This record gives sequence, structure tokens and C-alpha cells, in this order.
Amino acid sequence: METTSQTTSRAVAQEPAAESGQQVPSAWRTVDGYLLAPFPWYGLDEAFTGPRWLMQVGTAADGAVEHGSIGHGDEPSVRNEASEDREKFAVVVTVAANPSRRSADGTGLLEATSVSSAAWLAGVGLLSFTWPGQMDHTLRDDWLEQQTETAWALADDLDGPDWSTLSLPVDGVPTPFHYRESEFGWVLAGSTQQGVHVGAYGRGMSAYGLGFAVVKDITAYA
Repeated sequence: METTSQTTSRAVAQEPAAESGQQVPSAWRTVDGYLLAPFPWYGLDEAFTGPRWLMQVGTAADGAVEHGSIGHGDEPSVRNEASEDREKFAVVVTVAANPSRRSADGTGLLEATSVSSAAWLAGVGLLSFTWPGQMDHTLRDDWLEQQTETAWALADDLDGPDWSTLSLPVDGVPTPFHYRESEFGWVLAGSTQQGVHVGAYGRGMSAYGLGFAVVKDITAYA
């Protein structure tokens, strides 16, 4: 897949370590990292009138901001039997469309990002808020590792049978997305005309009625 191992490992590390039933820490809502990004951020368009909130940014191996997430709707906790089907949220992941390039210190090569990068980050994001019932911590760790590998494989095969095509508006323009759903929620990924790839994941909100648009003022989300 066209994404850096450093980027993906940091993405996983930055996902919430919330216990079952806990909300996303308010410390996530720091806007500083978002302001450092040299690319536009995407969120749901103005048709969505519910709460919006910042999550976290991720960096490439050279320290540059490469991706980040913005939440919409209910702040999700890790899914368990008690909270099942109560939360309605959608998270939009923006990934800079970067070509292969030398690292800032010239010591290595940073791989290109792609739609697969957005699909991978969205897939891992959904898993981070998923805790199947009747699982203890050890079993969930094993389950999460297995499902993360599956998400990687799925993101690397966007033309495979596990994905369908969904057309959604991006800045008002109908845009094709790769889409899949499971018992835990849905994941989608596509590209924009603004030099970024967009991924999204959610639960309790249908993906079919969503639209995406450039965030005009990211500080309003803080």
C-alpha cells in the first residue's frame, strides 16, 4: 500500500485508548496541529447541522502533518453491548495527496499516499471504537490486531469484491467513493480536486446521505 509505515503506526497509536463507555478525551480538541497542515481539511457539508469536533492529526516520518480526523454527531465511546446502536457519528479523515519524496533530512524516502491510505486510516479508526460483547482486554487486543491486518488488506484492494461504489458530493461535485460496511459500521474513501484524499467512517448515521466540503475555519471546531 502506498503509505508510510511511520504514518500508519502513528495513526494507530493516536487512536483513542478509551475504555468501554468513556468518551473521547477533550484534550483531543487542540487546533494547533490542524493549523500546521499545508492542505485543506474536509468535514461534512452544511447539510449536517449537528455537533462537530476535532480529533487528532498524524505526521509523516519527516514530522510534516499528513492526515487528521474531524468528528460529527455524538462523541463515540468504544462500542459495547450497553451503548450499542445509541451513538450516531461520522468521522471524516483528510489525507494529503503526497508523491514519493525524500525526507526532510535526506536520509530516507517517504512513500506516496493514496486513496488506500485514507481507506486504511478510516478502517482503523472504526476499529478503535469497536469492542465486541463478551470480550475481555486480552481477547480484544488479539481481535484488534487481527482486524487491523484485515483492514490493511481491504484498503490495499479497493477494486475487490468487499467494496462497492458510492457517489457522494464533494464541494458540490458528485464524486465516486469506495464503500464497505460491516456489523460495526461503515468505511468509505475517495479523492478530491483539492489535493487530498478523503476517508470516513461511522455508525448510526447512514453514509448514503452525506456530503463533504472544505472546512472554511478549522478553529471553529476547537
